[in-house]
Amino acid sequence: MSPERFERIQQVLDSRQPDLTLCMDQVHKGHNLSAVVRTADAIGIHEVHGVFPEKGVRMRPHTAGGSLGWVRLHRHRTIAEAVAALRAQGMQIVVTNLSDQAKDFRDIDYTRPTALLVGQELQGISQEALDLADHQVVIPMLGMVQSLNVSVASALILYEAQRQRQNAGLYRQPRLSVEERNRVLFEQGYPALARQCKRKALPYPLIDAEGQVQADDDWWQAMRLSGASD
Repeated sequence: MSPERFERIQQVLDSRQPDLTLCMDQVHKGHNLSAVVRTADAIGIHEVHGVFPEKGVRMRPHTAGGSLGWVRLHRHRTIAEAVAALRAQGMQIVVTNLSDQAKDFRDIDYTRPTALLVGQELQGISQEALDLADHQVVIPMLGMVQSLNVSVASALILYEAQRQRQNAGLYRQPRLSVEERNRVLFEQGYPALARQCKRKALPYPLIDAEGQVQADDDWWQAMRLSGASD
């Protein structure tokens, strides 16, 4: 890994927000899924969630712009399962919905641990998702149309979350765990070695402050036997 790449990865990881995420409830169009993941990466979101009953749902790498390797996607079978996982992390659930109960999306405190929940393209958010949410939000619309594309709506709300968090200083210090930071550094800095580790069920080594792999002789011997190189 070159010093320049190591520095760039460090900068990205320094801005990651582990307690801000987005959950897509049966969003099934590949270009929308990929656009949402691309926005999440730009915001500094480290993981996203999705409810995908259909196995054939696929991302579009071109639309994602390289973000698929940087944002982890957790797949769930049901919205209840997804929300349970998010609540286990202490997150408030904010759902987009056009209703009398919905607040302006800018009136929510996104400095709290937050999961934004968005619905599918045609039918919108499900009643089950609404019942599980803490807050409903709406993006004010002054034209004839009543809603935006799901990827555009997600971007608007997430950038408001970023604005609030920047003002609160949440981007000024690293917030990822040491273990997660090391995982990303190794997988992105030494992809060939990471693939071999997965194939041989070997633990990831530590990455030092200069971006170099720190491992004992037994680990290196196992990697040489596997024929890995980077």
